[in-house]
Amino acid sequence: MSEQLGPRPAARQAGAGRAQRVTMADVAAKAGVSRTLVSLILRDQPGAGAATRDRVLRAADELGYRPDSAAQMLARGRSRTLGVMLDLDQPFHAEMVKAVYPIAERLGYDVLLSAVAPGRDERRALGALLGHRCEALVLLGSDADARLLASLAESAPTVVVGRKAGAPGVDSVRTAETKGVRQAVDHLVELGHRRIVHIDGGKGPGSSDRRSAYRAAMRRRGLAEEVRVIPGAHDEDAGIAAGTLLLGEESPPTAVLAANDRCALGLMHALRGGRVEVPGEVSVVGYDDSHLSHLSHINLTTVRQDTESIAEQAVRCAVERLEHAALPGRDVALDPKLIVRATTAPPRRNLLIEASTN
Repeated sequence: MSEQLGPRPAARQAGAGRAQRVTMADVAAKAGVSRTLVSLILRDQPGAGAATRDRVLRAADELGYRPDSAAQMLARGRSRTLGVMLDLDQPFHAEMVKAVYPIAERLGYDVLLSAVAPGRDERRALGALLGHRCEALVLLGSDADARLLASLAESAPTVVVGRKAGAPGVDSVRTAETKGVRQAVDHLVELGHRRIVHIDGGKGPGSSDRRSAYRAAMRRRGLAEEVRVIPGAHDEDAGIAAGTLLLGEESPPTAVLAANDRCALGLMHALRGGRVEVPGEVSVVGYDDSHLSHLSHINLTTVRQDTESIAEQAVRCAVERLEHAALPGRDVALDPKLIVRATTAPPRRNLLIEASTN
């Protein structure tokens, strides 16, 4: 049954102040009812009047009783827990997790997190989730190959967020990168930019699609000869490195589409450190619309990914596959939206031409 450690009245504590387990029997004794009735009430089942229910819940609260999720799992034969793998360094992942919780809870599932960190790769993070008997996995920013994903799917329904899964029986939920990048390039071209550089995300999720989309968008606007991709990554260091590179050039680009918001922030830091004005001399566009991009001193033009919709689709895919394991793998691509803020403007030479003709 559902029992767990919790604080207990001082008279019932044993040895050196260590709290003993508060049980349903303790709650029943305090409320003056049977243990069976306590179990029904705590599981929100019918069978007790309103006054009795209030008395039991008050007793449980006063004793510090907390349900034991492990015991509940054993009793019902399943955990009803979704495992979410994330990278703590990515603000977008944190925002995704915040969106996952209410959706999972609404569908009757708990959420267990496991992070990728230095010295802790994806295999260890995923192993921890499976070791805690998570019924399904939602992978944020995973770079797992098709073989690993297929192996995971044999153990638990698996959903990859941020890129195409490329493995049978594995669902993917992502932003339509082609549309997002096209919006960014179109915005810059309409401002008058032609020399538009892309700092890519290396092997990061979605990077290959964004790189291809950038080239296609530039060709579509008749700028094939201006295409230039600088190798990068989804972090500030990649943006700083790209900015340092551009500062050393005699004729740098007038606009840059960064791999993501973090990369854009690093780029802006390097450019401003080199006394290059943003957007006066170089316009910058990020990707994600993370909370950092909203800050007034940053005010970054960026491509917004709809975290709430992505989270809802990811959780629903996982839950539906738990109920219908034979479903074919699905690829859900959601529309992004360009958010124009203060880091993009017409190139300075265009402004000088306009001024001279007025």
